[in-house]
Amino acid sequence: MSAEDDHSVSPLPPAALDDPHLQPYARRPEAAQTVAAVAMVIGFLGFIGFGVSYWVVASTQWQAATFGIGLFGFGFGVTAWGKYLMPQGPFVEERHQFHSTEAERDAMTAAVVERGGMVVKRRKVLGGLFALGSTAMGIVLLFPLLRSLGPKPGRTLFQTNWKKGSKAVTINGRQVYEEDLEVGGVMTVFPEGFEGSSPDQVILIRLADTTQPLSAPGRTSWGVAGYVAYSKLCTHLGCPVGLYQEQTQQLVCPCHQSVFNVLAGAVPEFGPAPRPLPQLPITVDAQGRLRANGTFDQAVGPGFWERP
Repeated sequence: MSAEDDHSVSPLPPAALDDPHLQPYARRPEAAQTVAAVAMVIGFLGFIGFGVSYWVVASTQWQAATFGIGLFGFGFGVTAWGKYLMPQGPFVEERHQFHSTEAERDAMTAAVVERGGMVVKRRKVLGGLFALGSTAMGIVLLFPLLRSLGPKPGRTLFQTNWKKGSKAVTINGRQVYEEDLEVGGVMTVFPEGFEGSSPDQVILIRLADTTQPLSAPGRTSWGVAGYVAYSKLCTHLGCPVGLYQEQTQQLVCPCHQSVFNVLAGAVPEFGPAPRPLPQLPITVDAQGRLRANGTFDQAVGPGFWERP
């Protein structure tokens, strides 16, 4: 390619190409275009790799590597495009008459036809790669948002996994029997198969060594063999109510010091809790295992549905 041809595809003025301080890629626009295009393609592939690793592999190392490659490659390509292939300034133009002569108009037409074709073509290629990479980046950036939302809550905010007949087990899955607790003892239990589930956690208390159930008026059948069971989620902000004062028979929330009367249906006697702890009716089967005798009398946790 001759020097004249090289000037015809360069975004720089012909005189600028003779500048000895001009960077090499600015002298060779085809090479600069190739570098920018390859970098953008690498960036695009990096974004695609991030989407695949996030959705399938779920490895933070792969996610970081692929997203980093995508950002670096795409950014390098766009920077190279702007630095080596866009018109370089500063540009100075002397003031002149605004109308053009016929010869000047013919020269301008020839310049557009001969020199502009390659520049426009180059911009179309890089512009297409830019649009492709930007679209890929935008789509994969939605993946963390969409996947992190998780499943729809459905009725889980109002219902737990406790059902009539559910076996009470510890967090390790061990079944709870009538003789496991002494009077004054407490234990956190879950429905079998849902060990460790926060909404399902229940504090089991043995109030007395008797076969007579102890519970609030109107709920005499909700306890069994001296046991009562309440949701462990405070009705204020959902903190675990795990402190039991045997002498006063009260449950205390350690977060904001709400106090619940165990013998009166866990009604709040002090603190910000607005309503009683939901009670779980329990029974003992023929093998002495503690089971749920129904579900909670109300939704567990903070009463968000009552707020304006």
